Amino acid sequence: MSYSAVLPLWTAIRERFMKKVNTLTEEELTYSADAMTIGQLLYHTAEVEYMFADWFFGQQTPSDMVKTSTTDLAELKQLLIQSNNHLIQAMEKLSDVKWHATISSRIGESTPLEAVGRLIYHTGIHVGQISTIQKLPQHTQEGQ
Repeated sequence: MSYSAVLPLWTAIRERFMKKVNTLTEEELTYSADAMTIGQLLYHTAEVEYMFADWFFGQQTPSDMVKTSTTDLAELKQLLIQSNNHLIQAMEKLSDVKWHATISSRIGESTPLEAVGRLIYHTGIHVGQISTIQKLPQHTQEGQ
C-alpha cells in the first residue's frame, strides 16, 4: 500500500471531519465535556496531524505554524486546512517501500501505514466527541 492507496481513505475521513467543523458556530467552540472544549479538540486534531507528519513521514512542523485561539473559528479552520495539507505533502513524498518500515516514536513503534490508520481513528473519535458535546443538555435550547 502506498500514497495513492492511502490518500482516498484519509481524504474521506478528513472531509467528513471538515464537514462537521463547517457546521460549527463560534459559540459552540466553548462547549465542553469534562475539561475539553470543542475548540480545543479542533486545535488538538491539527497538532496531532503535524506531529504525525514529523514522526512518521519526516516532515517537520513549520516554525511559523500559527498558534491560534481555540475560540476563533476562522483561525481554527485555517489551521486545520494547513495541518491537513502539511500531512498530505509529507505522505506524498514517502517512497512506497517506506510505508511498511517500522519507525520508533513517542507513542511507540509503528509504520507510516499504521500511523495513517491511527490518524483516521483519531479523527473519527473527535468528530464523534464534537457531536456528543453539541447534544449535551447544557448546550441545547432547553438547557440554556
